[in-house]
Parts: sequence; structure tokens; C-alpha cells
Amino acid sequence: EELNAIAPEISEAAKKLDEKTGEGNDFLGWVDLPENYDKEEFDRILRASEKIRKSCDVFIAIGIGGSYLGARAAIEFVKGSLSNLTKKDGPAVYFAGNTIDPDALHELLEICRGRDVCINVISKSGSTTEPAIAFRVFREMLEKKYGKEEAAKRIFVTTDKRDVVGKLKHFAIEKGYETFVVPDDIGGRFSVLSAVGLLPIAVAGCDIKKMMEGAAKARIDFASPDVDKNDCYKYAALRNILMRKGYEIELFVSYKPSFQYTNEWLKQLFGESEGKDKKGLFPASVIYSTDLHSLGQYLQDGKRIIFETVIDTKKSQNEVLVPFDEENIDNLNFLANKDFHYVNRQALLGTLDAHVEGGVPNVLLELDAMDEENFGYLVYFFEKACGISGYMNSVNPFDQPGVEVYKKNMFKLLGKPE
Repeated sequence: EELNAIAPEISEAAKKLDEKTGEGNDFLGWVDLPENYDKEEFDRILRASEKIRKSCDVFIAIGIGGSYLGARAAIEFVKGSLSNLTKKDGPAVYFAGNTIDPDALHELLEICRGRDVCINVISKSGSTTEPAIAFRVFREMLEKKYGKEEAAKRIFVTTDKRDVVGKLKHFAIEKGYETFVVPDDIGGRFSVLSAVGLLPIAVAGCDIKKMMEGAAKARIDFASPDVDKNDCYKYAALRNILMRKGYEIELFVSYKPSFQYTNEWLKQLFGESEGKDKKGLFPASVIYSTDLHSLGQYLQDGKRIIFETVIDTKKSQNEVLVPFDEENIDNLNFLANKDFHYVNRQALLGTLDAHVEGGVPNVLLELDAMDEENFGYLVYFFEKACGISGYMNSVNPFDQPGVEVYKKNMFKLLGKPE
């Protein structure tokens, strides 16, 4: 009954997205991106990624927020959270420019010592503090190591197409760096399937063609106006129903550590899109069963302001069996020869039951596997659900005015001239 009651709101919000008539409609390029992406640039990304994979041991993607979260989420989703240690070919992929902490930067510089390095700075303006000063450091390092001419072959810039926002494009052309485009009509948190995310993802060895195919499939699957038959619309409806019942926090849950940065991307996507005009759910995240041993008590018995959105994966990429132990000191031989994926799945089902019985609503989303196609599908699903939810709450889901406040204060304290 509640779904039926909210269905007209969902349809109206979806119509604003599809027809591009809602607030912020100049940032809706992601809606048709899986079909209408720049094929020539896509081919250049593939060629550049192959060149990078052959010429360096370490690849540093320099960006913050939407300029790094989506790419890191995709790489860890597909390749695993320890892929830099386990990969057998291609460079290790690291991320810089997402913090101003000197110790984190020093660690990365130490990792680069004695190894061949390529970098990709990702910034629309080129003047965002965190990536801009990191770019200075790594550019200086490369020019000292290789000389300016050779360093230029190892620096890739993803920025504004026409230098309207900043000077980075002009600087890149002047220095001879290969450039890619931050789309004018796609905001950072929606940009993972553009050059912003695709170059680092391809360098990591992921199949970006499959990723775009997954997003294209989602675009078709979630075009139906029938809320009952459209999982994306149904999810948007459920989270808004729960918010109106007084739930304030949406907790994104996965049972896979390699989903951690997808959770981080989801927090930015929803937090930056919906948190306006004193409205919006607060997005948080956990990895179970790990966090059941720290936050599990609060979830089970704490304040009833949280609902969980659980993303389950039907298949794991690898099989690991629990060994039989003759001494059985842990009394767990009943698990012998069972796959860890099976054990993890039972933990999920048991937790779902416990939390629902305890009064914590759960939305369950199921993926077939942790691969490129499913990542592209997931990205489009959440992006569309986020846009719909924002319009339902009468906010512009595609701006972020509140982010500018800390920057103004920081620049004042740092003594920026203007």
C-alpha cells in the first residue's frame, strides 16, 4: 500500500531525470552516458592504459572526491582490496591528492622510489587544493627523475575540455601531456564511467568495455515506469518511505572487504546529492561480519533510527574450504570442507533475521558476481536511484554548495591573497 501511494512521486521524479527538466539538469549527462559516451576518447583511453601498463611499475591517480572514489571502488570491487600486492602484470595503482596529510604522501613517495612511475591528475579546474599540491610534488619528482621531456610522456591529465573552469588544460597542452575530458555535464560523483574513472580502472587491468556494457544493460532494465517491476524505482521508494517514518541513517552493508570503497563512493553519492536544506538521509557504511564485532550491539539494540541496505554477492571469485582439524580445539569441525562463501552467506542470513526481528528494516540487493559488468550495472542503478530520491525531496541532487564553506575558511587561514 505504501509503495502504491508513493509511486506517482517516483514516476514524476523519474520523468524529470529522463526528460531533463528538473533542477540541475545541466548535469544529467550520466543518464545516457552508457550509450552516448565518446567512442574516440574511449579508444584513446584503452591505448593510453596499455602504454602505461607497459612503461611503469607504479601508477598514481591524483584526485579527490568523485575524481578518485569511483575508480578506487571499481578496482577493488573487481580486483580485490590487496590487488597491488597480488597482481602479476601491470603497475600497482595508488591514489594521491585525496588528503593533505604529509605522512600519507611520504609513504607514496617511498613506494615510488627506484620504480618507474606514471601519474594521472584528475581535476576540472586544476586548482582544488588537495590534488593540485600533490600534482606539484609528483610532477617535480618525475621531472627530476626523467627530465622534463621524458616526464611529459608519463603525465596524463583529465580535466576541463575548454579551460573554462581553470588553467590545467592550457598547462597540459603547453607541457605536452596527453589529456582526457572531465565532462561538462556530469558532476564528479556521477563521473566514474567517464574518463575520470576509466583510465585508472583500465590501467589496473579491468575490462572497461564490459563495465560500460553493464551500465548500458542497467539503463535499459531501469527504464520501465512501473515501480513494481523496476528495482531501481522500488529501492528509491523504499528508502524514502523509511525516511518519512523517522529513519535518519541509511547503512550500506557488504560482506566483502573489497566492497569498502564502493561503500565510500555510495556515501559521497548520496551524502553530497541529498544533504541539503536540512534534508536527506545520513549515509554510513559497514563491512560485515567484521563490524558486527564492533557495531553489532548498537545495530541490534540501539536507537531505531537506522535501516540497512545490504548488497549481497551470489558468487565469490575464489573457493576456499575450511580444513578438517583432528584436534578440533575450536569445536568447528562441523564446518569442515564447507566453502567460506557458504559460511559468509549464512552469516548474512542470520544477521538479516536478527536485525529485522530487532526492528531494523533491511533492503536486500543481490549481485551475481563482483566483476566489471556487475560494477557498471550497480553504478547506474545507484546513480538513477539517487537522482530520483533527490527530486522526491525537492532538492537539486547535482550541486554541492555546502562543500565550498570549508574551502573559504581554509584559504583565509592559509593567507590566500584574494
